Amino acid sequence: MKQSSIERKRMSSKAASGVPIQRVLVLGAGAMGSLFGGLLAEAGASVTLVDINASHLDAIRQHGLKLVTDEGMRQVRLGACRPEEVSEVPDLIILFTKTMHTSAALQGIRSWIAPETRILSLQNGLGNGELVARFAAPDKIAVGITTWPADLCGPGHVASHGHGKIRCMRLDGGHDAAFEFMEKMLKEAGLDCTIDPLVSTAIWEKVAFNAALNSICAVTGATVDGIGKTAESLELALGIVDEVLSVARADGVEVDRERVAGTLLHAIEHHVGHKPSMLQDVLAGRPTEIQAINGAVVALGEKLGVGVARTKALLALVKLVECA
Repeated sequence: MKQSSIERKRMSSKAASGVPIQRVLVLGAGAMGSLFGGLLAEAGASVTLVDINASHLDAIRQHGLKLVTDEGMRQVRLGACRPEEVSEVPDLIILFTKTMHTSAALQGIRSWIAPETRILSLQNGLGNGELVARFAAPDKIAVGITTWPADLCGPGHVASHGHGKIRCMRLDGGHDAAFEFMEKMLKEAGLDCTIDPLVSTAIWEKVAFNAALNSICAVTGATVDGIGKTAESLELALGIVDEVLSVARADGVEVDRERVAGTLLHAIEHHVGHKPSMLQDVLAGRPTEIQAINGAVVALGEKLGVGVARTKALLALVKLVECA
């Protein structure tokens, strides 16, 4: 029987390197996807950014990715293409699409997802692992969160100031060499990554962080540091954190209020001028992730009988802003 082109490319890739992850595909090359792809490529990984933003892709193809961090500005060369232009089986897919686009994005490259391809979802919100599991086995999927800030400043131009962390775990709770190699690879790119068996805690705490900062910034137009300018806005943010964590506890997840509050206050102090992704979407006229964040919390809170009045109010306001 003849081998398919996918099988031949996969076998030649493994034979040539002997390492579990050689080719990385970043699916969703917005601010965060571009930052991760750029840092990984700069560290020596073979990276392709996949997106449908034509001007962004063209700029990267012509000039490389303009990457601005606390270490300075540089142009990083890496691949960039639309989903239908993917031509190699990746060893690792890092998924940064919005939750509402997950299924369509993975369907667009489904023929290139091999049985041994690993998928890492660092998406915002709840329920991402279950969506990805429609396209790969649970032992090939890792889910988690990242607190790195990133701003897409223009076509082919991403900036990140401050630092963050990555916490992730295989969807089925297991371990394998490929994901351990991925952890090491991300660390070598300067992206602090930890495989964490308590990733459900990390996801819920990130949801609390995002439900507060993202939604307030999206409605007001304030940057993250702007939330600290008044006692009332800071009180509102911390009140949303408390509501979300109450839902998490009611759902059986252990969470730490002081840790989330500390992360939120650190972001307000250090992520000066940062426009979170939800505000970036509002300014660009794109749909936001509010339903996967505040909306998911409100739905589960109502199911479990937990009051989430502030979170629900911000859900309504962001939806109104989307219609404006």
